[in-house]
Amino acid sequence: MDAATLTYDTLRFGEFEDFPETSEPVWILGKQYNALTEKDDILSDVTSRLWFTYRKNFPPIGGTGPTSDTGWGCMLRCGQMILGEALVCRHLGRDWRWARGHKQREEYISILNAFIDKKDSYYSIHQIAQMGVGEGKPIGQWYGPNTVAQVLKKLAVFDTWSRLVVHVAMDNTVVIEEIKRLCMPWLDVAGACSESEGMGELNGCLEGACALAEEETALWKPLVLLIPLRLGLSDINEAYIETLKQCFMLPQSLGVIGGKPNSAHYFIGYVGEELIYLDPHTTQPAVEPCEDGQVPDETYHCQHPPCRMHICELDPSIAAGFFCRTEDEFDDWCMRIRRLSCNRWGLPMFELVDSQPSHMVSVDALNLTPDFSDSDRLERFFDSEDEEFEILSL
Repeated sequence: MDAATLTYDTLRFGEFEDFPETSEPVWILGKQYNALTEKDDILSDVTSRLWFTYRKNFPPIGGTGPTSDTGWGCMLRCGQMILGEALVCRHLGRDWRWARGHKQREEYISILNAFIDKKDSYYSIHQIAQMGVGEGKPIGQWYGPNTVAQVLKKLAVFDTWSRLVVHVAMDNTVVIEEIKRLCMPWLDVAGACSESEGMGELNGCLEGACALAEEETALWKPLVLLIPLRLGLSDINEAYIETLKQCFMLPQSLGVIGGKPNSAHYFIGYVGEELIYLDPHTTQPAVEPCEDGQVPDETYHCQHPPCRMHICELDPSIAAGFFCRTEDEFDDWCMRIRRLSCNRWGLPMFELVDSQPSHMVSVDALNLTPDFSDSDRLERFFDSEDEEFEILSL
């Protein structure tokens, strides 16, 4: 049976390979486990991640489009999963656990509602598919990691509840100054005041910044950092394998979206030489919220042992994700990344710099508006086919 046509009932009663009995550490999104003594904890952690899969019988996308994403929506679902993990960390915390049949917190229900398969949900398959048209992807066409990252960045602008900054770091480069200005918008207000009024007015300037709308004056807007990368030509360069593993060990890790050609997975950790992932290639019926606002949620959690694959089977085109709720968490992430770059057992997957190199052009300088109609200008910055990244090699 083709993986894309599996149903939830097939999976529920199918046989799955149990988690390996190994003394090697198991890493799941920044948390370490012992497979011999903490198997239940591992499975609880995996089950608590949001699992978005193919769905069928949802309202037509765009009014007249497809009513199922089977066969083409796997990367879109992986994008939902990595952003869903960010929302869980944002509103519930990394240590939150899902339990079948238990009454859930309101924040959890709000998160699920943001992904329900209907046009007015922030991150629904409808929103992602229609926003992807502006990235040169017709509805029903397969996405690469870079494209879905760019679409999620656009959609997050409208999510006034979570108030996230979704930043897509291009050209294998993360610019600290750029991120801090995005996450602390009052810095620009303070800078403008100090230039016009002199340094003596700085405190007054900050008071003025506090008079702005609440979402513009938060000391730090929670950051979702997505880094599209290509770690080889047709296969992953083995020089990056240890560095990739280290990413799953960082407490800020949101995992990695990628997979095999035209078959996307959401990677959440590793054990030994195997990656642990959630697979969206399961077709389930669309879910309708109950009249009381509750969402039937059992099909949004993978209740069997997670899938695994050898790390060398990974397609080299990926996007790594990280979540920093506070400035301190971002500073800690920067410190850890710099330490990793000094290790000799692997090549850095991307570069971390304090300020923007002169050869780079900031996408934010385009002054994009929420309708993002200026798609022609975006083509120079956003590679919709995910094939023109700078190739990292020895």
